[in-house]
Amino acid sequence: MSTERKGLVLGVYAPENEGGNGVLTPATQNFQGQVKDGSLANLLEVSGLDHKKGKSRVFYGINESFPSIAVVSLGKKSAGFNELEEVDEKRENIRAAVASGVKQLQDAGVNVIHVDPCGDPEAAAEGAGLVTWAYDALKEKKSPKVELQCFTEGADDTSSVQSLWNRGSILAEGQNFSRLLMEAPANVITPTGFTELAKEYLSNLANVTVHVRDREWAEKMKMNSFLSVTNGSWEPCKFLEIIYNGGKPGDAPFAIVGKGVTFDSGGISLKPPASMDEMRADMGGAACTLGSIFTAAKLELPVNVHGFMPLCENMPGHKATKPGDVVTAMNGKTIQVDNTDAEGRLILADALCYAQTFKPSGIIDMATLTGAMMVALGSSASGVFSSSTELWDIIHKAGHRSGDRVWRMPLFRHYTRQVTETALADLNNIGSGGRVGGACTAAAFLREFVEHDKWMHIDIAGVMTNKKEVAYLGAGMSATRTIVEFLSSLAMK
Repeated sequence: MSTERKGLVLGVYAPENEGGNGVLTPATQNFQGQVKDGSLANLLEVSGLDHKKGKSRVFYGINESFPSIAVVSLGKKSAGFNELEEVDEKRENIRAAVASGVKQLQDAGVNVIHVDPCGDPEAAAEGAGLVTWAYDALKEKKSPKVELQCFTEGADDTSSVQSLWNRGSILAEGQNFSRLLMEAPANVITPTGFTELAKEYLSNLANVTVHVRDREWAEKMKMNSFLSVTNGSWEPCKFLEIIYNGGKPGDAPFAIVGKGVTFDSGGISLKPPASMDEMRADMGGAACTLGSIFTAAKLELPVNVHGFMPLCENMPGHKATKPGDVVTAMNGKTIQVDNTDAEGRLILADALCYAQTFKPSGIIDMATLTGAMMVALGSSASGVFSSSTELWDIIHKAGHRSGDRVWRMPLFRHYTRQVTETALADLNNIGSGGRVGGACTAAAFLREFVEHDKWMHIDIAGVMTNKKEVAYLGAGMSATRTIVEFLSSLAMK
């Protein structure tokens, strides 16, 4: 059994004016007299803590209860919502600062870390929970495991602080679940492997039902657009349904549809080999869908949610769909498949048709859909195409709070013409404009399978990986927490 090595993360606000002194958080102020040979404030002055947000300094042996103490800079206490950046900077500063301190202690071998709530226990818990996660299931050398606790000493309302910390911990856990699915190799997270993990994580949660459908079921449902993608792979396709009934009985559920291509080779329209390994994360939409419902259930949100995840591989096997083939979707529309690497929209088309048979109150579909979205927004935000300004306003504000931002993209009929003017069928799976406006033509294609007036398509291709742009995230960034914030807002309404 490993020896317990305790550490503490404490926060300090940067001076509001140049040359001023830093401002200690209540927890830090309460603790500072407990250090050996003087106050913590004096130590900070002598050591010269860099007050740039996210910077930290570690002290050893200055307190018997906590042999390792990381003091982190939270930026200015006056920080708030930044209109140009579209983010709550105070919450982001807390996430980044706490993550910096926790990571330093974790790397130093500390395995029980108490964290100053820093005025926002939820954000502090998110930063701590997200930064300590890593996918190392297949490595001989594992990342050191850390137990995270909220440092409530001196808090006015310990119960409220702990409750908010618990919520933030669950939000981090849900996003880490999505990241696990996206990071694991494609021979582990096959369509079958995805469903098995879904059952493992969700089957014991209250008010959750898991249904796993097979190819025969999809054939009966006439999901030939979905099936056309999986034909080139020997891995059996699956269609995963998750039902969470946390709201009032009889209330229409909100539908979330997630693209679940567990590996995308491009099919006959084969991708270039460089970075093809990252296509194990092409099921990011399904991962976020599953992670969001998992989190909503753990938080016991009073809302009904129904998740739909078509799962398959896109491979160039001998039965693979060929460029120029025509397939028929569940709603009877025919699709000319001119590029088999534009497969995500094909599986989402049938999933959207099926989702609408449940008469949902609204629909979100999520997908790592287009390289064009990566070109347009990079890793800064997910692109949102919506037929409903009401839904857009809710998710826009959710992104402000979560830090996983979203940006509205055009859903003009201009793009519809580019996918409906085709030689052999009702629709073409790539726009006549080629790569120009590719994210927009993909959304226009999906719109042809949606009759609901409250629908959003979220293209998360740009944020499927995090390359150190977000300090508190490791690999496999996802929009999970934004979707949970969105569902929380629906529940409050």
